[in-house]
Amino acid sequence: MKKSTVILIVAIMEALAAACTKQAEQTTYDKQTTYIENFISAQLKSDEEATLTRKEGAYRINLHDNLSQERDSLRPGGKVALYYGCFILTGASLSTSNLVATNLKELATQAKWTLSEDEDRYKLDTLTLDDSLLPGLRIGLEGVQPQDEGYILFTGKYGYGNSQRGTIPAMSALAYYYWIENIKNE
Repeated sequence: MKKSTVILIVAIMEALAAACTKQAEQTTYDKQTTYIENFISAQLKSDEEATLTRKEGAYRINLHDNLSQERDSLRPGGKVALYYGCFILTGASLSTSNLVATNLKELATQAKWTLSEDEDRYKLDTLTLDDSLLPGLRIGLEGVQPQDEGYILFTGKYGYGNSQRGTIPAMSALAYYYWIENIKNE
């Protein structure tokens, strides 16, 4: 067999492997989207005041209808002071066994985390709405207002993608519970 034929066969095999990997990723993201949609459906049925916002792959469920109130909304570059809990979404509901990060002491206690003497971990956190945030979180937080409470959900495509981060496996769908204390737009 000629060297050029071998190179062509190897290139075709690599292209097929890449296509299979891409298809497997898309299948995973499609399954995660189904989990997200089922979670949203359950939340909207159980809370008549809940509202849904979907933008560029991120879903935000605001648990209280604050639309009638005239308040400033978070814009890109602005800062948000919030309490949160981050969960790996593995089905249509959230479980404290899938909690991976929080600054809410009560949520950490529910998840049976060992609480240390260092209480600075459980305090109001301030984030800047910029590219340093996960894309799904950045997109989901845009437009929140003070006193909003709810969930931001997104597939692994808008999270860490193929990278594992700490206890978060690669390609994980994430759900953030949030309670907004304050915002400040620059």
